[in-house]
Amino acid sequence: MKFLGNVLAVIVGLFVFSILSLLLLLGLIGIVASTGEKEVTVKENTILHLDLNGRTLVERTSDDKLSFGQFANPFGNPITAGLVNLKKAIREAKTNEKVKGIYLNTGLIIAGQANLLELREELEAFKESGKFIIAYDEAYSEGGYYLASVADEIYLNPLGGIDFNGLASEVIFLKGFFEKVGIEPEVFRVGEFKSAVEPFILDKMSEANRLQTQYFLDDINDQMVQAVANSRSVALDSMTLINDLMLVRKPEDAVKYQLVNELLYEDQVHAKLREKLGLEEDDDILTINATDLGSVAKSKNVTSKNRIAVIIAEGEIVSGEADGVISSEKFAKEIRKARKDDDIKAIVLRVNSPGGSIVASEVIWREMAEAKKVKPVIVSMGEVAASGGYYISAPADTIVAQPNTITGSIGIFGLWFNVQELINDKLGITTDVVNTGQLSDFMNPGRDLTEVERSIIQSSIEDGYDTFIKRVAEGRGMSPDAVKEVASGRVWTGNQALERGLVDVLGGLDKAIEIAVAKIEAGDDYRVIYYPTIKPWFEQIMSDLGESVETKILQAQLGEHFGLYQKVNKLKHYQGIQVRMPQDIVIK
Repeated sequence: MKFLGNVLAVIVGLFVFSILSLLLLLGLIGIVASTGEKEVTVKENTILHLDLNGRTLVERTSDDKLSFGQFANPFGNPITAGLVNLKKAIREAKTNEKVKGIYLNTGLIIAGQANLLELREELEAFKESGKFIIAYDEAYSEGGYYLASVADEIYLNPLGGIDFNGLASEVIFLKGFFEKVGIEPEVFRVGEFKSAVEPFILDKMSEANRLQTQYFLDDINDQMVQAVANSRSVALDSMTLINDLMLVRKPEDAVKYQLVNELLYEDQVHAKLREKLGLEEDDDILTINATDLGSVAKSKNVTSKNRIAVIIAEGEIVSGEADGVISSEKFAKEIRKARKDDDIKAIVLRVNSPGGSIVASEVIWREMAEAKKVKPVIVSMGEVAASGGYYISAPADTIVAQPNTITGSIGIFGLWFNVQELINDKLGITTDVVNTGQLSDFMNPGRDLTEVERSIIQSSIEDGYDTFIKRVAEGRGMSPDAVKEVASGRVWTGNQALERGLVDVLGGLDKAIEIAVAKIEAGDDYRVIYYPTIKPWFEQIMSDLGESVETKILQAQLGEHFGLYQKVNKLKHYQGIQVRMPQDIVIK
């Protein structure tokens, strides 16, 4: 009866879900129909409202005028904001005389430090116009406050809070879980710091991993504290102490230590905005979101034959062709098309990746190396360009990274799981095999590896590492021994990578484009085109529907264990030899 009841519940659930999906689809069609043809106009005395609170900052989003700044996401997916799109809007706000300033909400933005820095630099450039930036939120995360600190005035809710107490990176370890279920991981790696496998075989960080994590984390935190101190006109020693001892523990402390100007409610902040705009108490404040303002910005040199192809490579590196990751077939095609297009004079690869498959990385590396033979190839590193992300960057003429970009991790590993105890002892399942050769059931997970198998795998890992070292040495003009001194899987910040010859220039995507333009001697006669093309907002949201529902069900069922599930689920991507980050670094 219980089984039949569960089946009935599933059927009813699917029926209800289908009806709701149809209603949502009809509603979205109505929204698109009512807004799609509407032309955006910027009215006098307007403020650009950048509401980034709770949004995930990604490299680029669709340019559709229908934006989440106007409508809530009906499927509950993380609401994203594109770095490229935001910068475009801020630049338009800087030069558009009708836009008087920016109202900034960054409280709980989800973003890496390098992308926050790039957006912060754009806001700094905006301030050169003499226009104002006012920031307000009820609560600020570390990253949210780092971004907000660029504002002329920062306000906090009287009962709000600021998380300004330094950075931390936490790793989830699965050793105990595997022991309980009867799975024995076996790892093969090259590199003292190649610790991507540690979560599967240890219950805490190795000393080498702790050393490298502390080293790059301290550098990133120092950069953040320095920037905040400069923006808030507070002595660096004082700001370091505030951060180190978490002296801002109550809203009043934020005012006392000059992190905010005043504790105000949002309506009081709006009164300040009216004052800036010369409005009366009951006058409406005219605002425009980044999507709409960006849509009125005029493209530069649309007929120019000097085109710079900016290829956005974001996500894990995998084989095949897929969306949401750096799939080898898809990105090899993009680079190849850019190489063969005579109107494209230079290529900028924007890399934001922790790595992945070495085979997929090699496929992309090959296209990068071929492109370099015929036109300038520049790499711009975003939040992270490590391991496989560095592998595909190595052929570039010039590598540009932010001071707080996470990069390096030149190392390699393989991972195998012995499930004999799980299937034999826990599940009562046995297997038997007939072979035609001594290694016909090579790497059978239902038994221990033989010494011959181990030697074959380790030899393959070492060959892969030698290839990785060779790729970097050729691309960077270094000797293999010099590369090995900064390799071994160790992670560096952009600052540290520059000192060690792994990076050429510090800066963001604009710096990389500037270098590309200089190499082709185009002056002001050039046009930037972004690849791959992005699905329209409506198409993307519908394609995400099934995945979103599945995720919601799993989150409800697993609760606080959902993060562990995601960690284990990632193992399906660990096919073949991996060039990945030493861990999934989450800085908070």
